[in-house]
Amino acid sequence: MPKTIEAKSTPMNKAAFHIFPEYCKGCGLCKEKCPNDVLRWSHSLGVYGTPIVEPKDEESCIACLICEMVCPDAAIFIEKYPKVKNK
Repeated sequence: MPKTIEAKSTPMNKAAFHIFPEYCKGCGLCKEKCPNDVLRWSHSLGVYGTPIVEPKDEESCIACLICEMVCPDAAIFIEKYPKVKNK
């Protein structure tokens, strides 16, 4: 039976932030490249026993996907919420 990889998910205003601790090596590229300084080090540990990242708050993230794009290990997935049309 294949092993299931679980994400640590955080719902935010514009998207849900998913990180896969089994892939995150704690390099910090996502944290460094975030334009709004949304990410901080977590108390949870990743694959090499290093801290993973987590969002600081729900409002700061603009769902730009930069953290997802720069992650060399595909440990981050940003799930954008559908835009609500005002009528």
